[in-house]
Amino acid sequence: MNFKALVILFLVALFAWYLSFLASRLDRLHHRVETSWANLDGLLQRRAAIAIEIARSEIADPASSLLLTFAAHQAREASVKDRSQAETGLSGALGILLETSETAPGAVEQELLSELAELNGKIKVAVALHVESVNRAQLIRAKWIIKTFRLAGRAPLPVTYEFEADAL
Repeated sequence: MNFKALVILFLVALFAWYLSFLASRLDRLHHRVETSWANLDGLLQRRAAIAIEIARSEIADPASSLLLTFAAHQAREASVKDRSQAETGLSGALGILLETSETAPGAVEQELLSELAELNGKIKVAVALHVESVNRAQLIRAKWIIKTFRLAGRAPLPVTYEFEADAL
């Protein structure tokens, strides 16, 4: 084997390693997107559960309670394509209830409201993490080398949802 063939073999091996590196990086980014979504989904499910508890408490009048219960159940049961509308509806129902509540909250209601406020802060952080993960994965997937060598495989392109742009 001559020197020229050895150099070509080294360059091919280096290029194969680079492709493998990019594929594993993209796989880690996809895993990060899935993990951030699972965390966000869990927090949103907990928010819907707290909304149902608030609807059953003394804070809500019967009409607000019915509206909040409907919005919470819709948010919990929504399909992926209807999730944005359902989460936005729940945010609106919670906002309306908290603005129009005239009853002084008791100890239990105060605890629910403080848990909801804490959860909203966590949701904002989870939304920011999920959006950042999706943007980074989309940026990497847009590179020509990823597209040319199909390093993403059959993984779907990560997306953000409309409700993530809202102030939850």
